[in-house]
Amino acid sequence: QVQLVESGGGSVQAGGSLRLSCAASGYTYSHYYMGWFRQAPGKEREGVAAIDTVGGVAYYFDSVKGRFTISQDNAKNTLYLEMNSLKPEDTAMYYCAAATRPINPFNILGYNYWGQGTQVTVSS
Repeated sequence: QVQLVESGGGSVQAGGSLRLSCAASGYTYSHYYMGWFRQAPGKEREGVAAIDTVGGVAYYFDSVKGRFTISQDNAKNTLYLEMNSLKPEDTAMYYCAAATRPINPFNILGYNYWGQGTQVTVSS
């Protein structure tokens, strides 16, 4: 069983930065992809970024390209999301997710483990 625990959320003004962390425990060696997703009130959960945990290839959704960076520290079993140039529309609950089978990294339905989320609020 895989457990994912996010941290690092908070409140920041527009233009600011935050770094989210996701600590993974349990059977971590079976991960194919890990990703960050977000959900704003009244909206569907959407993708932010994903990473191939073996090859290290990163994937970004258009809304965050050039502003966010996903990375991993395999020694610490931790996933990160560096968020720069934050905008009010980035306000959401951010979730870490893991896929233990080969998937399209952009397909939210392919992720079978989820964290509890960490709130990010960006004020204008």
